[in-house]
Amino acid sequence: MIMSWRPTYRSSKFRNVYGKVGNREHCFDGVPITKNVHDNHFCAVNSTFLAVVTESAGGGSFIVIPVSQCGRLDSHYPKVCGHQGNVLDIKWNPFFENIIASCSEDTSVRVWEIPEGGLRRNMTEAVLELYGHSRRVGVIEWHPTSSAILFSAGYDYKVLIWNLEIGEPVKMIDCHTDVILSMSFNTDGSLLATSCKDKKLRVIEPRSGAVLQQASCKNHRVNRVVFLGNMKRLLTTGFSRWNTRQIALWDQEDLSMPIMEEDIDGLSGLLFPFYDADTHMLYLAGKGDGNIRYFEITTEKPFLQYLMEFRSPAPQKGLGVMPKHGLDVGACEVYRFYKLVTLKGLIEPISMIVPRRSDTYQEDLYPMTAGTEPALSASEWLSGINRDPVLMSLKEGYQRPNQLVFKAPVKEKKSVVVNGIDLLENVPPRTENELLRMFFRQQDELRRLKEELTIKDVRIRQLELELNNLKNVSPNNV
Repeated sequence: MIMSWRPTYRSSKFRNVYGKVGNREHCFDGVPITKNVHDNHFCAVNSTFLAVVTESAGGGSFIVIPVSQCGRLDSHYPKVCGHQGNVLDIKWNPFFENIIASCSEDTSVRVWEIPEGGLRRNMTEAVLELYGHSRRVGVIEWHPTSSAILFSAGYDYKVLIWNLEIGEPVKMIDCHTDVILSMSFNTDGSLLATSCKDKKLRVIEPRSGAVLQQASCKNHRVNRVVFLGNMKRLLTTGFSRWNTRQIALWDQEDLSMPIMEEDIDGLSGLLFPFYDADTHMLYLAGKGDGNIRYFEITTEKPFLQYLMEFRSPAPQKGLGVMPKHGLDVGACEVYRFYKLVTLKGLIEPISMIVPRRSDTYQEDLYPMTAGTEPALSASEWLSGINRDPVLMSLKEGYQRPNQLVFKAPVKEKKSVVVNGIDLLENVPPRTENELLRMFFRQQDELRRLKEELTIKDVRIRQLELELNNLKNVSPNNV
């Protein structure tokens, strides 16, 4: 059925939420946004930095801009540019403001440490280079409660779970028969939902790799999936058999039939779903659209309550979302997007605001929310322990704890690169492009080793000369 947009006057504090575009001085201008057509956001935001995948020759790169540094970007602004192929996804670690992961067509996943205040020069050295996929890597997701667990999904149809405390893959989930389109975790990270090009929606126990539930979607071609917090529900976006854009609601413990399906419109762009578990609001933004629709989700019928639509003439390529602790609670801001407008090289913030007159802290809009402290270590999670996120209050303004440091466990693992190359050599390239990438990577490695040898030769000669000098000097002293 086609969704009726007639307003229903059910009492809701979010009925009048409106979208407010940042003034020109709060936008980021002159950003060479990537022209890649891969269906991702190409944008990641936290309360300190905004990262955007950029157009670049010879390999893949992205830029990292301090969120407070709005305005026009210098054309020579430094980039993170270590990948040999296009960057397909970037995600900030939810617990460390300066740690970002990226994945690329060069088959690698990399973890970068951004210096305080942002980049002053191009960054080519990642703190971790993770090789394990045999084809390009399209999607990455951080675990929601452990700071050192990262998931990556490749075009080899595999999901790898990386333990960053040791810099190695610790599990391979091998149940998909085509490209994995999206991944989403439940609140404590004990379940993983995936959507796949094989038209199946899966709920997986990630540590064992067991598929707990699977839906073959005949009428609803699933594209993106998102867990709806602790509601035990999933929401998917996709297309109906008549090629209308559609959303469907599922019971995570029974995927035999969707609870409901709603047609949205007849446009062709992918629908990106964003869910805010604190307000139970769902935002739908179509790729190439200028508008964002928003709804309230309830556990009883009609399950989905249409609220309003934010409209804009400029089409969005992707959207980054500010974490809760980066919002302006004084302005009753409940969500903030960063919209990529490719044609203008522009990134504009869009604040979703609840109109209220009171100046006091709005307790009902800001319940305790997932904070910036991990609930458990990588080894605890891998051993089978589940813990809910460590919650924080947004009252009194947000103060970031300073005791968290990511550097120590990462720095020890520089040798992983060598393991990575060994691991890669065991995987035969499937295409000419992969063969070329592997060849160039090995050429780089050979060049680096030759340079190291030259430096060591020079050092040995210097030490030999110093030793001879000492020998010549010592008899005179006697």
